[in-house]
Amino acid sequence: MKLNYKRTFLIGLAFLSISAFWQMYDNIIPLMLQGTFHLGETVTGVIMAADNVLALFLLPIFGSISDKVDTRVGKRMPFIAGGTLLAVLFLMLLPTADKTANLVLFVGALFALLISMGLYRSPAVALMPDLTPNKLRSKGNAVINLMGAVGGVYTLIMIKILVGKGERPDYQPLFISVAALMVIAVGILLITINEKKVKAKVEAEIREYEEGAGVIVETEDAAEQEGGGRAPMPKEVKRSMMFLLASIFLWFTAYNAVTTAFSRYTKVVWKLEGGGFADCLMVATVAAIISYIPIGNISSKIGRKKTILGGIVLMSICYLGAVFASAYHPVINIAFAAIGVAWAAINVNSYPMIVEMSKGCDIGKFTGTYYTFSMTAQIFTPVLSGLLLENISYRTLFPYAFFFSLLAFVTMSQVRHGDARPDKKKSILENFDVDD
Repeated sequence: MKLNYKRTFLIGLAFLSISAFWQMYDNIIPLMLQGTFHLGETVTGVIMAADNVLALFLLPIFGSISDKVDTRVGKRMPFIAGGTLLAVLFLMLLPTADKTANLVLFVGALFALLISMGLYRSPAVALMPDLTPNKLRSKGNAVINLMGAVGGVYTLIMIKILVGKGERPDYQPLFISVAALMVIAVGILLITINEKKVKAKVEAEIREYEEGAGVIVETEDAAEQEGGGRAPMPKEVKRSMMFLLASIFLWFTAYNAVTTAFSRYTKVVWKLEGGGFADCLMVATVAAIISYIPIGNISSKIGRKKTILGGIVLMSICYLGAVFASAYHPVINIAFAAIGVAWAAINVNSYPMIVEMSKGCDIGKFTGTYYTFSMTAQIFTPVLSGLLLENISYRTLFPYAFFFSLLAFVTMSQVRHGDARPDKKKSILENFDVDD
């Protein structure tokens, strides 16, 4: 049985649109809040944390609702289509509110926009496993993440090209470009993928494969009925799980502080204007994509834990070096490339360790726990780092990130389980298989 790459790339268009949006949201919304509405760092941090607060409730709710829906076009497509349409409508209100300095309209549209994105994010992610045989979902997830990376790079390029200089640049062309990508991507998805027909076809392919091979593939439900899904987690494994979850919280606290405040940091400290800050972020993103293959090879040789610890050390060194950078220099791009590699090393291996430790227990439960800890960090860190930026100095940003990276190294060093070495990848794409 082989993965249908064309179909999977088309399914990935939904995630491409989502990633393009969040790249713009994280970098441009803070600039609007401060440049137009003159909000302080703390208030800006609170507003920027709102999407993660909403996600804690919206993602499981709408994911669960979509599981139970059955329409003519499928379970997930109504949410993807409706959520994208609403998101684009509210998205286009933001540059209007920015131009007129209408804070009430801006906050109202932003809140509605975040709800709209929460409406279809889980259904969009669930579409790939719905339409992909279980044994091929690793390759499928690799394709989906590659599509997400393409969406992020697209937005960074548009920021570089379309965002002008000055205290209050016109962001409308950028918003139009991202909205257009979202509409086109999801439009192609709806035209080319008939969810119900594809699902029926995949199920038929699975049955044909099993009959031809003379095997029966055990489902998750069957394993759970045998009691495997309810086996209690050993005490020592639970200890490792807690330290790993603490590490996830800490490295997201460090990394998200930088990504959330970086556009403002470069303007205040490095005196960069317009979309110049996008160069560093683009370098980091491209470096991460390129590094997945060697990171997969390294992990297979030295193990997941050592690879993660190496990533934390590399990232910490880069954060420390950035403390001493008083102005932008091309050498900084090298540091951001290293950050991209380090972040990829962490993400490629952390979620598989969670899954490895939750064997015999409730894997779905701990998958949700993983996202709970990462999102909680992204709620916490914009507020705390914002307090420091506003009340002390913008120069606290990288020492802050360095401190929490060191704490992550300490907690990660206490993890003793989940370090099974992955099998050698059979195809290049499998090395791109990382979590969202």
